[in-house]
Amino acid sequence: MIRINLGLQGGGAHGAFTWGVLDRLLDEEDIEVAAISGTSAGAMNAAAFKAGLVGGGRQGARDNLDWFWEQVGAVNAPFLQDWLAAMAPSVKGWAAALELSPAYRAFDSVTRMTSPYVYGPMLRNPLARILGDLRFEHVCSAAGPRLFVGATNVRTGKIRVFAGEEITVDALLASACLPTLFQAVEIADPATGRTEAFWDGGYTGNPALFPLYEKDLPDDILIVGINPIVREELPKTPEAIANRINEIGFNTSLLRELRSVDFVRRLLDDHKITPGTMKRVLIHMVDDDHLMNELNVATKTIPVPVILARLKAAGRAAMDGFLKDHKGDLGQRDSVDLRAMFS
Repeated sequence: MIRINLGLQGGGAHGAFTWGVLDRLLDEEDIEVAAISGTSAGAMNAAAFKAGLVGGGRQGARDNLDWFWEQVGAVNAPFLQDWLAAMAPSVKGWAAALELSPAYRAFDSVTRMTSPYVYGPMLRNPLARILGDLRFEHVCSAAGPRLFVGATNVRTGKIRVFAGEEITVDALLASACLPTLFQAVEIADPATGRTEAFWDGGYTGNPALFPLYEKDLPDDILIVGINPIVREELPKTPEAIANRINEIGFNTSLLRELRSVDFVRRLLDDHKITPGTMKRVLIHMVDDDHLMNELNVATKTIPVPVILARLKAAGRAAMDGFLKDHKGDLGQRDSVDLRAMFS
C-alpha cells in the first residue's frame, strides 16, 4: 500500500478541479491517503472526502464529493446560467461572459464599495447550509485520514490550524471567509483562551504543509494547485489586476513553505544537520495552469455548473496524467524540481 498526504489549495469555485483530482485518486485502491491539509475550498473538499470515506469507503467518498459540488452548483440563480449558456460554449468564453454579465458586475461593484458589516447577520455564507449536512462525527473521527483545516486569525495575522474535534461548520467557514464578502467568523478558541475572529486561511497557508511533517505520517505530500503560479498575460482591467493580486497572495505562503523544504533538503544533503533531525519530505504537484489562466475571478466567485463540471473533468485528467508519469515516484523521490522552481 502506498501512503501519501494531500495538500489542497483554496480558490473558490475553482476547487471543483480538486474534486476531479480526488475522484480519480479514489480509483487507485493501492494508494491510501494518510492526512489532508486543506484551506478554503480545499478544506471543503477534504471534509467531504473524509466524511464519505469514513462512512462509506471509497464509493462513499466519491458520492459525498459529488453531492457537495452539486449543492454548490445550485447556489447561483438559474437565469444567470441561461444567459451565459446562450453566449459562450468554451471555458474561456464562459469566463469572459460571466465577468461581463450584469449580475456579476453589480455583485462586484457592491463588494468593492460596501463592507459586509453593513448588512448585519443577513449576509450569511451560503456554504453554511450545505456544510451543516456533513456528518461531522465522520469528519472528526480518528478513523480515516488525519484532517487539518487552516484559517487566518484576524487579530494576530497568524495561521490557525484546526484538527480533530475542532473542525466544525464554523471552522470550515472561517477557512473560506473572504473579508470583502463575509463577516469574520468568530470562534471561542481554546488555543488562545478568547473568542477569535478568522478570515480565509489562504492568506497565511494555502495550504499549510507543516502539519504534514509529523514523523508518523508518510514522506510524500501531493499538492493540488488551483491558483496559477505563472500568468504570462499582464493584467490590465481592475478585475484582472485584483484577481492576480489574489493569486499571488494566496500562493506566497505555499511558495515560502516549499522554499523551506528545499532549504532543509540542502542542509541534509550537505551533512550540515544530522539525518533524522528534520524530515525529508517528497513533494508532488497536480495542477492545470493552462486551464486556470483561461478562468478569472468571476468563475472563482460564481459557481456555474457547466464550469464546475469542466473543472472536475480537468482535475480527473490532470490526476490521471500524474499517475501515469509519476506513480512510481511515490515513496521514492520528488516529482517537483524545487531548485528549478526557485531559480
